[in-house]
Amino acid sequence: CEHIEQDLEDGTITTYTQGNFTDLCRGPHLMSTGLIKAVKITSVAGAFWRGDAKREQMTRIYGISFPKKKMLDEYLVVLEEAKKRDHRKIGKEMELFMFSERVGKGLPIWLPKGTQLRLRLQELLRSLLKPYNYQEVICPGIGGKSLYVTSGHYAHYGKDAFQPIQTPEEDEEYMLKPMNCPHHCEVYARKPRSYKDLPLRIAEFGTVFRYEKSGELHGLTRVRTFTQDDAHIFVRSDQVKSEFENVIDVILKVFKIFGFENYEAQISLHDPKDTEKYIGSDEIWEESENAIREACKEKGLETHEEVGEAAFYGPKLDFMVKDAIGRRWQLGTIQVDYNLPERFKLEYTAEDNSKRTPVMIHRAPFGSLERFTAVLIEHTAGHFPLWLTPDQVAILPISEKFNDYAQKVRQYLDKQGVRAPVDDRNEKIGRKIRDNESKRVSYMVIVGEKESAECLLSMRKQGGGEQEHEHRADHPVLHQRQEQHPGVAEHLAGLFVFDLGQRWVHHHDQADGDGDVGGAHLESVDQVLYAGHQVAEQNPDEHGQEDPQGEEAAEETELLGLWRHEVSLGERKPKKIRIASGVPVFG
Repeated sequence: CEHIEQDLEDGTITTYTQGNFTDLCRGPHLMSTGLIKAVKITSVAGAFWRGDAKREQMTRIYGISFPKKKMLDEYLVVLEEAKKRDHRKIGKEMELFMFSERVGKGLPIWLPKGTQLRLRLQELLRSLLKPYNYQEVICPGIGGKSLYVTSGHYAHYGKDAFQPIQTPEEDEEYMLKPMNCPHHCEVYARKPRSYKDLPLRIAEFGTVFRYEKSGELHGLTRVRTFTQDDAHIFVRSDQVKSEFENVIDVILKVFKIFGFENYEAQISLHDPKDTEKYIGSDEIWEESENAIREACKEKGLETHEEVGEAAFYGPKLDFMVKDAIGRRWQLGTIQVDYNLPERFKLEYTAEDNSKRTPVMIHRAPFGSLERFTAVLIEHTAGHFPLWLTPDQVAILPISEKFNDYAQKVRQYLDKQGVRAPVDDRNEKIGRKIRDNESKRVSYMVIVGEKESAECLLSMRKQGGGEQEHEHRADHPVLHQRQEQHPGVAEHLAGLFVFDLGQRWVHHHDQADGDGDVGGAHLESVDQVLYAGHQVAEQNPDEHGQEDPQGEEAAEETELLGLWRHEVSLGERKPKKIRIASGVPVFG
């Protein structure tokens, strides 16, 4: 009765009747419990009535049921696997991020290794966006309240935003930034624009703040501050479809790189019956929604539509991916917006000298760096692609006597661009191996008396045991170069090739001494890393036919960071790898 009297207005109370039983519930109920063949209590927790610790405590029971025991068993297997892949657990083991009660709930702190990973994700996206001429900006983390009143965020995000900040100045109020788009509208409006200036692509890795209730917070997937890989593209009406298609291409490239092969696209539409939830006229909404439909049709992208899932200012295309154990996550999103440009009175001079309002496309391939990292951790169980993983190699001296030799190996690998810390703790080698296994370090180099005396390395792959063969360390201080012996870095490259599933990788002579691949000059490590797309697409196999695995293999080769060198893998035939200029690249 208390709940009904205090929380529910007249006309909002629903009941469900079945037989002679009436429940305060909108239903439906099962007609018979005979349909339930398998039941499992998943957890039990205590809860205070209405969240008041002075009130009665109740017991909250969580459970699940299935019509078949086989379905329950399959669910429990997935549930157990999900626990192993929990990004909160793995993130702690890998020392990627942390939370502190003193800092505040839902406010993640990125630790050094997590920061490295995050920066590499940013550089990846910058590399993918370079052909599209995005202009990157940095905006403040707060804004005047009037900015968000103009955009509509203050009215529509009121409960989900932190409350305004009062300053000593009269009538001066600020808000923590809930979205980046109002700031980018101001960037557009700073000077007159011509039709020749469009599309104008403004990008930012912008940190925003949303108030999530403490009970809704969950690791990196639900936080109170996060960084969006955000961009806003201002276009003419005739450019909407082509720009939308370009963004779809970028998102699908991101999915391919990270192995998200199972995904679906959802067109999120407004609910015409809920007029208070949205801004803009029916005509604008119809035009926006049709633009998304046409772009998806043009790209041959299969979609389904969900009414009521649009943002308050425009419809969107949301990408839902399935991870390695079949769970659905929303990652990339693209939105078409005719409303915010009107609210900010944005305009450009058309070819006939008339003033027109641009269309705004919002896009975020990752969604947010926090959420994407969490999903990637759980998808890979922390076994990241080698170019992305924080520590590619761990050097493990058997005892402190061999620390100097281990440091020399580290210095050499560091010069080759390999991230290879030395674990010089005063622990037994077995403990060091176990600890670095839990940190998901891809390879371990174990050095002891024999290795130190003969300039050798013993290699161990993550989860795969010790390698059968050892290789002489090619370090100018350790040993004079002997061409018949692969060096440390070359040997690692050989192991990385083995990771590709023992496939042949055909890179043809697209790389010359000046660093040109497929006619595109490679000026940075990032371009070398992702040039594999160009190489594979431009080169048929030796028989003049397209190599069906060429693009995938070339892409993985570049991402794993190999270089031009013939590598011997025991009894296996050497594999020839070519990368621009022969520059060693490990990410």
